[in-house]
This record gives sequence, structure tokens and C-alpha cells, in this order.
Amino acid sequence: MAINLSKNTTISLTKEVDKLSNIKVGLGWDVAKAKGLFASFFGSDSIDLDASCLLIDKDKQVIDTIWYRQLRSKCRSVHHQGDNRTGEGEGDDETISINLNKLPSSVKYIAITVNSFTGQSFENVRNAFCRVRDQSSKEVCRYTLTEQGDHTGIFIGLLSYDNQEWHFTSKGVTTSGNSVKQLEATVINHI
Repeated sequence: MAINLSKNTTISLTKEVDKLSNIKVGLGWDVAKAKGLFASFFGSDSIDLDASCLLIDKDKQVIDTIWYRQLRSKCRSVHHQGDNRTGEGEGDDETISINLNKLPSSVKYIAITVNSFTGQSFENVRNAFCRVRDQSSKEVCRYTLTEQGDHTGIFIGLLSYDNQEWHFTSKGVTTSGNSVKQLEATVINHI
């Protein structure tokens, strides 16, 4: 059974998964339904949220950025599955696959972010989550986001490698920015 995480909780993925080698980080969300008289005429807009990740070294320097305009890391060990522009449908709306065994040894952190590309705030985002699945697609942990508000970006979670173990920490740090580049300083300040 998957572990439900609250904000700023850390778990050892290495201890939870036998022979951990590959993981998938999935993000899902729904758009709040419009209410009122005009809702039946205009409905609710879709919200284009974008999942991204930053590969970071021990000195907190960004090595590489994986996002919808660069779907693969330069080292070929991280692959973004593509952009979902609506948040519609069940399950993960965007997924990032990571081959932990093929990551360069210089990578000590993998920061997971989500931002609103179109600049819409998270006030209309519902049921947002970040989950980590192992190589057999079994869900290991899930962080349900409660960070609604007028922000346009969230540093959701951090994968970190220390003492031969991979850990996942739920972050939930809100910020402004509609691209992963604009979220970079927030990420570095909260590692």
C-alpha cells in the first residue's frame, strides 16, 4: 500500500522498494467546475500545468532541466512523457520517468516542479497530487497538494541521494512563475 505523505515528509524509496532502479513521478490535477448562471454557457477553462524536473549537484548547481520543451535529459536517464494541456482524465496527467541507475554520479537532487504555463493561478486547481511509482508501476508514495491560491508554481517534491539511498521529500513550496526556469531560485533556496 502506498504511503500518503504530508508536507515536508521524507521517506526512503530505497527501503520501500526492493532493488530500486526505475521510478515514475506522476502528477495529476482537475480543474474546478465553474459555478453560477454563466457556468452553463461558458464552462470552466482548462489549466495548462507543466511538470518539470531539475537535476542538481551537491553544490546546488543545476546540471540539466527536463520539461515539455526538452523531454529528455542530456544523460538520457530522465524522460518527460509529454505535455497535457487540460488536466482532464483519470490518473497521471504528466509523468516523468527516471532511470536511477543511469543517472550521472554528480546528480544528488532531482527537484520536481509544476507551473501554470498560461499564468492561471492554482485557485481553480482541485485534486492535485504527485506520486512516485516503482519499476513495476506500484505506487510507493503519494503527496496530495493542498496548496491552492494565487500562486502559479509549486516546488512539489525532492528526490535526494545520500548514503547509497534515494529519498523523496514532499515540499509544497508555492511561488510565482510560469516556467521551470522562473521556479529555479525557489527550488535552490528550499533544498
